[in-house]
Amino acid sequence: MRRVKVGITVGDTNGIGIEVILKALDDNRLLDHITPVIYGPSRVVAFQKKELNLNATYQKIKDVNEAKGNKIFLFSTNEDEVKIDFGQATSESGKEAFSSLKQAVGDLAAAKVDVLVTAPINKKNIQSQGFDFPGHTEYLTSYSNVEDSLMFMIYNGLRVGVATNHVPLNEVAKQLTKEVIVSKIRLLDQSLRRDFGIQRPRIAVLGLNPHAGENGAIGNEESNVVGPAIEMAVKEGILAFGPYASDGLFGSGNFKKFDGILAMYHDQGLTPFKAMAGGEGVNFTAGLPIVRTSPDHGTAFEIAGKNEANPDSFRNAIYLAVDVFANRKVFKDLTANQLEIQKKKS
Repeated sequence: MRRVKVGITVGDTNGIGIEVILKALDDNRLLDHITPVIYGPSRVVAFQKKELNLNATYQKIKDVNEAKGNKIFLFSTNEDEVKIDFGQATSESGKEAFSSLKQAVGDLAAAKVDVLVTAPINKKNIQSQGFDFPGHTEYLTSYSNVEDSLMFMIYNGLRVGVATNHVPLNEVAKQLTKEVIVSKIRLLDQSLRRDFGIQRPRIAVLGLNPHAGENGAIGNEESNVVGPAIEMAVKEGILAFGPYASDGLFGSGNFKKFDGILAMYHDQGLTPFKAMAGGEGVNFTAGLPIVRTSPDHGTAFEIAGKNEANPDSFRNAIYLAVDVFANRKVFKDLTANQLEIQKKKS
């Protein structure tokens, strides 16, 4: 397998992004398979490396095409002095986060890097003329010019997708239409096949209300919206089941019978996921033409600059990006072979 070039964004420069990046890359096993390119302000990265006594060494480059072999590279998005206020969401740290993301995404689109791994941003201070989105997922969906994508949380065999992303709870029911749910089920099914190599994935779909509505006693979204969406997906040949009550599915352990789970809203899926992942989960954006992953945590301002951040989730995000990149190549080759066989038969 050829070496994969991994583009890495630093996220909010006042958070733990740079810390977990350098800690994760301080592992020679990673460098056996990848060439990492960090996108960020050079003086900030150098300052945090020294301030937090981090061991990983990197080489500065002016052109990403220079990044080759088993070394860590830094493409500087800003050579100027940048004020660091650990734990504070400042306009300056938001500006640097977007600058890093914009450069990395541009290089990904130009095929200068193979995959993208993003460190956490602060969703408020990154807002600007170029970034008017609730988060990475929505920005990358728009940039990729696709109609829909799926926030997909991964931890070993546990895979949880979310029908509505960063949406206030009082808006969830309004946004949950049959069409939205069917689209997310399709994306989940497609990703399990293409990105994870599962030929006939089984998908559990959660209900919106407690006890999945209790046959209409606690809401009718299950019978009016979620259930019909599942039926439509089944007619398309997708192995979708439900709707299930979230507490029952996860509490009983029955979630293990499924290859993927679709939650209706953020906390319904991410709360049990993070409880089981224990800080080692990965956020993967399914449905995009590009491969993008991130750790399953935020900027962690409360411990920024204290050298307390755990890099496991970020390291797993790198591994998953590489795995998905390889799986997509296998899937593409298999699909091409199947088409060739069908042509010969016809």
